[in-house]
Parts: sequence; C-alpha cells; structure tokens
Amino acid sequence: MNLQHTINIPVHNHNRADGIYAFDARGIAKRFRHAAIFGALDSLLPGERMRFVNDHNPLPLLQQMQARYGDRVEINYLEQGADGVMIDFIVKHA
Repeated sequence: MNLQHTINIPVHNHNRADGIYAFDARGIAKRFRHAAIFGALDSLLPGERMRFVNDHNPLPLLQQMQARYGDRVEINYLEQGADGVMIDFIVKHA
C-alpha cells in the first residue's frame, strides 16, 4: 500500500441554510437519548438551532443542559401538550 498516494474523498456539507436541525428523541432508545442530544448540541455552530421533539417534557434533561452549557444554549418551547413537546435549542453567539 502506498501511503503517500492522495485519495480524493468528497466532502459533504450538511449545513442547512436556515440553521434548523430536527432531532426527534422519540426514535432513540431512552438509555442513549441524553448522550445523543448532547452530541447533537455539541455539533451545532453559534446561531444554529436543534428543533427537539419528545414524548414528554424533558425537565431532567433541561437541568443537565443548564449545568453543562449555562446560558450558551437558549431554550424556546414551540409546542407543549399531552402528546409531548417541541423545543428549539439555540446555540448563542459568544
């Protein structure tokens, strides 16, 4: 194998023009949800948002987010009802 040979791998730009990324927690095993959510939030750039959908109001998650991110992530409830919640988590500019 020639390690000096250059391989051209296409680079994918997965950024959305509107900066809104959907995250439906209902499809993720409960055991992995918080880790997946934190991984997604850590991937966002300032000004981008994660539109979070869940089957319940995630109060323990919000407490963990406060401890981890402080005021760097804004939390805006878009919908809240018996069927669950839709929340925008917005990464603030420094």
